Amino acid sequence: MPYLLGYDIGSSSIKASLIDSDTGQLIAKASSPQQELPIIACHSGWAEQNPEIWWEHLKLSTHQILSQRPIASENIKAIGLAYQMHGLVLVNKKQQVLRPAIIWCDSRAVDIGQQAFLELGKERCLSILLNSPGNFTASKLKWVMKNEPTIFNQIYKIMLPGDFVAMKMTGLINTTPSGLSEGILWDFRKNKVAKMLLEYYGITEEVIPDIIPNFALQGKLTTSAAQELGLKKGTPISYRAGDQPNNAFALNVLHPGEIATTAGTSGVIYGVIDQPVYDPESRANTFVHVNHHNNNPRYGVLLCLNGCGILYSWLKNKILSFYSNTLSYHQMDNLSSQAPAGSAGLFVFPFGNGAERMLGNQNIGAIFQNVDFNRHELKHLLRASQEGIVFALNYGFEIMKDMGIKISLVRAGKANQFSSTTFQKIFVAVTGIQLELFNTDGSEGAARGAGVGAKIYPTIDDAFVGLERSAIIYPDQRHQEIYQDIYQHWVCTLNHFKNRGFWT
Repeated sequence: MPYLLGYDIGSSSIKASLIDSDTGQLIAKASSPQQELPIIACHSGWAEQNPEIWWEHLKLSTHQILSQRPIASENIKAIGLAYQMHGLVLVNKKQQVLRPAIIWCDSRAVDIGQQAFLELGKERCLSILLNSPGNFTASKLKWVMKNEPTIFNQIYKIMLPGDFVAMKMTGLINTTPSGLSEGILWDFRKNKVAKMLLEYYGITEEVIPDIIPNFALQGKLTTSAAQELGLKKGTPISYRAGDQPNNAFALNVLHPGEIATTAGTSGVIYGVIDQPVYDPESRANTFVHVNHHNNNPRYGVLLCLNGCGILYSWLKNKILSFYSNTLSYHQMDNLSSQAPAGSAGLFVFPFGNGAERMLGNQNIGAIFQNVDFNRHELKHLLRASQEGIVFALNYGFEIMKDMGIKISLVRAGKANQFSSTTFQKIFVAVTGIQLELFNTDGSEGAARGAGVGAKIYPTIDDAFVGLERSAIIYPDQRHQEIYQDIYQHWVCTLNHFKNRGFWT
């Protein structure tokens, strides 16, 4: 029986899924570690991880999969990779990591990207890069050049997290157009590496890996990698994509007007378009989507909220652990559901996980406003946190609508915050958009992508065999009316703080 193996290399954990390629059914699933991976923050606004930790936990998740379903390794026909976007991994010619990876929520390069945006010119950047250089991979590399010249001078290649894992598997160093666009290293006019930004930063193009498509042979498992993983030497790695383009793929979001959303550590709205549009303020970002072709263009517009599930994780593990050692996310959801809509006036602004692009790359921190010691209880705090996350996501929807993006459907995996019935109801009430839920995730999407890249599936449409919608959540008019006023009050408060320079 043929199987497909997919991985999702996140900043919290590494997930793995094994699916039956004939039926699309999930055969086994694993995740490592059981607690969230640590993030190194030596200074305020920094966020780093050791790339070798990803590899160690990828091995552990693979062993978990194989222990669940003892199958012959030769029956695993292809491997796919999804990964946390925007990170920076540096290696020398011996493929040795030179420093910890600077990951997606690190804010140290904000000023570097802003200066580049101003000096290169707003119109020039947006017309060629579709984005401000911002706090993305290219700007992080420039930070290393300025602040760690000894390390910079040893660089052979720069990589995204998924490129690094692919290198560990295959011994090859390569990347994708989609991946380069994530780092603001892609020229959308010429469909090639953005020399303009590299030249401005004084960085040679030689550090950029070879470029291959998302759905294509990325390399094959080496003898040593196969032994470490317990898989067959020569197994092809045939798909690679950043976590949000891959999440969209996992949900069969591939055409203009379709939206994928997630609410994990970060919250994301990811919409597909067929024109290279941009947000003039670069609050939302345009990337190359996984199914892009020059003669049939597909772009992904991504709106990211850094402070999403990490807010709930912070409440659970850093605050509520003193209240109860056994309070689970499910119990937190039950408590949240007991509070009224609007949480009795308590507002949460969930911006506590680095610079927020939707707020002009400000690192403003989280704010709990209108706390009343005589009225508010834990249930209000939990519901206000969920409401604050949804309000921030809806704020992002409004930015995308201003870009001319028309929304025909919204899909999400039934995971993280979207596994909460309370969160689901708040989401559809605030946005007024019907929500389709699917029992899938990024690692399953990566496995399906591997089947496309290995030509096990003749077309992309064939890859969605067995993918079933688990629920549709419809907006309730009464709740919409209630939340319309509450949301507008939240936005007015946000704008009031911004205009007063409250967070500067």
